[in-house]
Amino acid sequence: MERRAFSSITGDPTLNKQELVAAVADTAGLAKTDASAAVDAVFEVIVDAMKRGDDVRLVGFGTFNVVHREQSTGRNPRTGAEIVIKAAKLPRFKAGRALKDAIN
Repeated sequence: MERRAFSSITGDPTLNKQELVAAVADTAGLAKTDASAAVDAVFEVIVDAMKRGDDVRLVGFGTFNVVHREQSTGRNPRTGAEIVIKAAKLPRFKAGRALKDAIN
C-alpha cells in the first residue's frame, strides 16, 4: 500500500473525517456521499453499542469498550484546594494483534 500524507492543504499527517470518507470512497469505489453515509453509520453503531455498555470487537482490528472510573479526590493546581472528581464512564480502545502487526 502506498504511504501518503492525507492533508494536501496543511501537510499534516493526521487523517480527519473528510479525508477518511474520501479514502473509503476511493478504496471501495463508492461515491463520496455513499462513503460518508457508511462511515457515519459505523460510528453510530459503535457509539450506540457502547452506550448500552456492550463491547465492539472487530477481530484483527481491536475492541472498543466502556470502563467506569470511580469518584476520587484531587487538588486544584492553582489553589491547592481539594476537589471532587466525579465518577465517569470512559471509552477505551485496545488494538488487536493484526493492527499491531500492520503498524510494526
